Amino acid sequence: MQSPLDTILAFDLETCPCLPTVARVHGFNEADEAAAREALGEKFPKLIFHRIVCIGALIAERVEGVWIVRSLGAPSIAERTEAELIQSFVDRIAEFRPQLVTFNGSSFDLPVLRYRAMINRVAAPGLSLRPYFNRYTEDALDLCDALASFDQRAKTSLNDLCRALGFPGKPDDIDGGSVERYVREGLIAEVAAYCEVDVASTYRAWLVHEVFRGRLSRAEFEVSEDNLLGFLAERVGSKPHLQHLLMPAGAQQGTLSSEPQERTSFVKSDDQPLLGLQPIA
Repeated sequence: MQSPLDTILAFDLETCPCLPTVARVHGFNEADEAAAREALGEKFPKLIFHRIVCIGALIAERVEGVWIVRSLGAPSIAERTEAELIQSFVDRIAEFRPQLVTFNGSSFDLPVLRYRAMINRVAAPGLSLRPYFNRYTEDALDLCDALASFDQRAKTSLNDLCRALGFPGKPDDIDGGSVERYVREGLIAEVAAYCEVDVASTYRAWLVHEVFRGRLSRAEFEVSEDNLLGFLAERVGSKPHLQHLLMPAGAQQGTLSSEPQERTSFVKSDDQPLLGLQPIA
């Protein structure tokens, strides 16, 4: 069995406003969406007003010095309830006790995950097995914070970081601000595809950070990166949006395919379910 020190889980949440929560906080009838939207206003919602619509995750383990990707998936509310998404995700954290890797996770993903677990009455004891909510440990490494030395003035976006490193970055046709509209229009598969791209990009940037810190040699990094790219290339047939991540540096930025895709959830490289959700045809 792998040590927790040899396992990482890079993850990202996609969210949209939870109008019933907004209504409860303001004392409205939960069915009164108009009043809730008016109370919400045009500003970015407080974290407690978000609901999770998709959880993307990449799991990798270190074998003989090289990081090997074991799974990549982004199950969504198209397949499960929000509570079921959260429960499956936190159960696997309890099982593997991995280091968590995020981009802006300390300020967004982890607090939202905790709020929504509590609102949905989800038990998540695995999140207490390591000090994941301690901002200044590496049990939950927020690359955005770490690279900026916890200084707001030094922060950059994941897209800018990836493109600066010579990676494709985000596709041009969707960003986090578009998620609510995509969900309203029933385009959950596109949201999940976007989430997978973000998670894989976070992991690739993390590999470079490990080289910078001297935790990966240049040779180990190159093999680890080749493993990631090979993992993605093998899955382009069923997940065409992953082709975006295989574009050479400097190529024209792509868009996410809206073609029907196999909806999978955290499937291991040997095609065995890793996080408790079976592939859906």
